Amino acid sequence: MSIISVNLAGNGYDILVESGTLDTAAIWLEPHIQNDRVFVITDTNVAAQWLGRLETDLKKSGVEVISHVLPAGEQTKSWGGLEQLTDWLLDEGVERSDTLIALGGGVIGDLTGFAASILKRGCHFIQIPTSLLAQVDSSVGGKTAINSRAGKNLIGRFNQPKFVLIDPLVLSTLSDRELRAGYAEVIKYGLINNAPFFEWCEENGTALLNRDPVALSYAISQSVQAKAGIVAEDEKELSGRRALLNLGHTFGHALEAETGYSSQLVHGEAVAAGMALAFQYSVRRGHCDVADAERIDNHLKISGLPHSLSSASVNASGEQLVQHMLHDKKMTAGNLPFLLANGIGQTFLADDVDLQDVAAFLDQAE
Repeated sequence: MSIISVNLAGNGYDILVESGTLDTAAIWLEPHIQNDRVFVITDTNVAAQWLGRLETDLKKSGVEVISHVLPAGEQTKSWGGLEQLTDWLLDEGVERSDTLIALGGGVIGDLTGFAASILKRGCHFIQIPTSLLAQVDSSVGGKTAINSRAGKNLIGRFNQPKFVLIDPLVLSTLSDRELRAGYAEVIKYGLINNAPFFEWCEENGTALLNRDPVALSYAISQSVQAKAGIVAEDEKELSGRRALLNLGHTFGHALEAETGYSSQLVHGEAVAAGMALAFQYSVRRGHCDVADAERIDNHLKISGLPHSLSSASVNASGEQLVQHMLHDKKMTAGNLPFLLANGIGQTFLADDVDLQDVAAFLDQAE
């Protein structure tokens, strides 16, 4: 069992990582529930597998459970999805002192967290992430958002949860594709600032993707600890330190936008291709040795993840992809900082990138 603290002044919380803990969730959740009821928000896929077990355990402890099941998929993280969820909560008489529980992947966590931040000017919420990507990334750090016509996660706010409960056993029902997509975010922590962890991924990635429980638990704990440390230093991405967590995302979000945020390319796959492109572009600018970029490409390929434009099935000009980047949240005064690298574990924020050069690079990329 691992308990990892996110140390934020007046806003901190704990993250529990323990296999099988969903069946004893009430023990951990009750200290964070003010009223004798909770509102559980989930999606159709997760509800079929895990909602009943959570409801049973909470009801045994005398907690009333009011559940709401949303359609699975990225389309739910929208204005329409937010309106539907907030209308339902208000119809159910939600109060400021009530607690919302997000039981699901990144879509449910982002949507529920955002709804909690605006309902009656703020309700409490708890994260119970059920995908690997959500467990190692989106459930930690307080970023909540919905997508808009202009791009992904452009409407949202920071809203830290009261508690995060991570049970690696729920990943048993996750598809192989979604597990690989989540693994891309695990790899990211090694590439940012922990070369030995990337080496661990190279040695143990196959075991993790084969759902070895020891490998999964270790990777989740290490990833959460890494993110918690960065978030504690820069909660709202003001100093630039937290921006390191966006490695691969500037390129990746452009790929997602080009594919219409569809199942053609899910988020983790886009991040994988984006990280490969970030290192390849770092080589182009003379920051990074080509051997490091090739090493990353090789590990992504072995892991069944996209590592290039062609392997991500994206056929677009560099100019088209750069146009998507212009909607990036990091854009300031017409300048877009990029996460580049001097090598594995040596990521940095570059604010002198010429987008026309990026377009030319992408036109030449495979």
